[in-house]
Order: sequence, then C-alpha cells, then structure tokens
Amino acid sequence: MSTTSIFVKNTGTKEKILKASTALFSELGYKGASVRKIAAQVGIRESALYNHFKNKEEIFLEVAKGIFSSPFSIDSSQIKELAERGKPFIQKFTMQYKMLTFDKNNEKMFRLLMIELLQNKELREQFMSEFHEKNIKVLSEGFFIMMQNSLIRSHDPMMLSYEFLSTLFYMRLQVTLLRFDSLSADSLSTQFEKHVDFFWESIKM
Repeated sequence: MSTTSIFVKNTGTKEKILKASTALFSELGYKGASVRKIAAQVGIRESALYNHFKNKEEIFLEVAKGIFSSPFSIDSSQIKELAERGKPFIQKFTMQYKMLTFDKNNEKMFRLLMIELLQNKELREQFMSEFHEKNIKVLSEGFFIMMQNSLIRSHDPMMLSYEFLSTLFYMRLQVTLLRFDSLSADSLSTQFEKHVDFFWESIKM
C-alpha cells in the first residue's frame, strides 16, 4: 500500500472517530462515552483507536475545537469584501451563528461543553482561543474596515466586537437552557436578526 493510501485511510478513520465521538458525547455525556464504545461505534478495535488519539480527553478536546470554532470561516479578503459593504458583514456572521445555535447536534454538544468547562482547564483555554479570541479578531477586523470606509462611527473595534458577540452568545445560551427543559426556543429565532438591526442602527454613520 502506498504512503498516500495509508494517509487517506488514517485520515478517514480519524474523521470517523470524531464523528462517532460527537454523537456519543452528546448522547451519553463525557463520562458515559467510553473509548470502548467509541471504537465499537467506528467498527475498529480499541487498540487501533489509540493510533489516532492518546486518550478520551484528547478526542473530546478535538471535538470541542470544532464546536467552538468561529462560525465565520472565511479568509481576510472575504472579510474585507463583506465589511466594505457594512451591515452584510454582521448579517452573515449572525446567520452562521444562528445556524450553529439551532443545529440540534451542535446544541447538544454545546450544552455538554458548558458543563465540562468548569471541570477541564484545557477545555477552558481552548474555548478562549478557538471561540472567544478568534471571533473577537474576525469581528474587530470587520469593524475596523467599516470605520476606514466611513460606514460606522469611530469606536474601539474590539469593544464593539465584545458588545456584538456577547448578545449572540447569551441568546445561544438561552436556546440551550430552554431546550434542556424541553421548552420551545422558537420565540428566540427572530431575535438574532433584531439584534443585527438594533446594533447597526446604533453604530452606522
């Protein structure tokens, strides 16, 4: 078997492990999803799983990275293009954030991660770097470009980013809490767009 074939096979197995782990973590919680159960779900031996991850915590942190990642997965040139148009920049960011919020699989993992954040220092550090800092950086870059183009009033772009993101995060948390109690979160669906409109009106030139 060629080196390329081995690489593709290993990459495919790793992705299967992460996919199976996400499903089991969201269903059984961190403690309930054992390495044995994950391996069985993938259809490999437990020993084979350790060729890709050293332990369950490493798998969990890798899964968390995907859940915490910025919803705005575009490069700097695309950020610049959108930000130069003003409001569409925060509209697109919010739309993608909303999609993640109301995705049931993502929401289950988000709920689990909120619980584990208080118990796992590495997870807290990952949350700050993969979710908080990256989102603040993307938003700050966009707001700075808007200021350069005289689309919004002059402010500290980082402070604007904190203000904008904090409301989105709180709404995401609200959805999680409502669903945890088997209550409808439909009333929050339009709040994301209302947040964009309210925020834009408060900063535009």
